[in-house]
Amino acid sequence: VSASIGEAAACLVRVPTEVVKAAMQTNAKGSQTLASTVKTVLAEKSGDAFVSSVFGGLYRGYGITLMREIPFALIQFPIYERLKVEWAAYQGKEEVSPYQAAACGSAGGAIAAAATTPLDVLKTRLMLGKDKKGVPYKNAMDVGRRILAEEGAATLLSGIQPRVMWISIGGFVFFGAYEGFRSVLMPLQL
Repeated sequence: VSASIGEAAACLVRVPTEVVKAAMQTNAKGSQTLASTVKTVLAEKSGDAFVSSVFGGLYRGYGITLMREIPFALIQFPIYERLKVEWAAYQGKEEVSPYQAAACGSAGGAIAAAATTPLDVLKTRLMLGKDKKGVPYKNAMDVGRRILAEEGAATLLSGIQPRVMWISIGGFVFFGAYEGFRSVLMPLQL
């Protein structure tokens, strides 16, 4: 529950950043500079009367981002913890080293990244707001239906290789740093 609340809060910052980044990376109309892109995105209006009237398109895709991030965490963290327990038991130790924990985090991240790639594809398309023909997406279900009908199910795995690679590297760094600092700070009993 606390991880879900944390993800919801983090997405309040992450989603607007992703929306602006996606607009700039695809050379969307009005996205020549950061300022012009933010202005264009803020001017976008949708059916969500309150959110759209205040924030424009900045939070387009917030719901689907949560739908990606929460399952990701629910997959990654238990795998990470279980791998650490199994590896420590295999070695006859109570805990793994920070480097071993980093490898466990990398593996957990890689598996979670692969499993949630279809949700990432839906999120990315929804954040772009429209398809390559310029037809606006209505919601995540609309994106999914159109991908399946027009491009096929394999499209839901688009980008799986770089996603798995970067997230596994990120997991190695994050969990390695976490466990490294934890091993230094825990004996201090701050």
